[in-house]
Amino acid sequence: MRSQSIRERVVDRNESFGGKRRARRWDWLVREFPDIDQMSVIDLGGDANTWMQSPLHPKHVHVVNIDTPPAEVPDWITADTGDACALPAEFDSRRYDLVFSNSVIEHVGGHERRLRFAESVHRLAPAHWVQTPYRYFPVEPHWIAPGMQFLPVRARAVFARRWPLAHVRSADLREALTGVLWTELLDRSQMRYYFPDSAVLGERLAGLTKSLIAVKKS
Repeated sequence: MRSQSIRERVVDRNESFGGKRRARRWDWLVREFPDIDQMSVIDLGGDANTWMQSPLHPKHVHVVNIDTPPAEVPDWITADTGDACALPAEFDSRRYDLVFSNSVIEHVGGHERRLRFAESVHRLAPAHWVQTPYRYFPVEPHWIAPGMQFLPVRARAVFARRWPLAHVRSADLREALTGVLWTELLDRSQMRYYFPDSAVLGERLAGLTKSLIAVKKS
């Protein structure tokens, strides 16, 4: 589909505008944690492929995602199925140097679940990097749709079904509602509430804050 091709050129491919922004964010992560290649990292809600394609590998990465992990990963990656808001008790006996999370906290399902997510972040390691798209950036990043996040829920769902740049086209209105209801962008006050001892940094685009990153160094 032509619209999907446009989306790939804009955000999905590594050489796209979005791909270049992700590369810059990775450079920023390395500047904040220059010894990351010596760190044990737990990635909450991430993807093993992201780390496999990264230019610098941590000593070890443990990826935890609700989706089924890939069958094969390098020996420096462990990939498990799990809920970052309700991790098994066995995780409490493990120690990591850094918790990493990219564009996950806005999808976990409401304030109470975000609290549980933040508790996992604080408990698992002395340092963290938690990124989320900023609610008041004028373009909703998941659908690449101007102002979509400010519409009423039903209007967002109707819009999501018809908008050509959506990552996945919904089969019906209920499926579109599911996607909309599981996507709740955050602002600075919320990030400061969940991460009160962290620096909440702004990633900027064209002078506007595009995403927020809660950073804490050990």
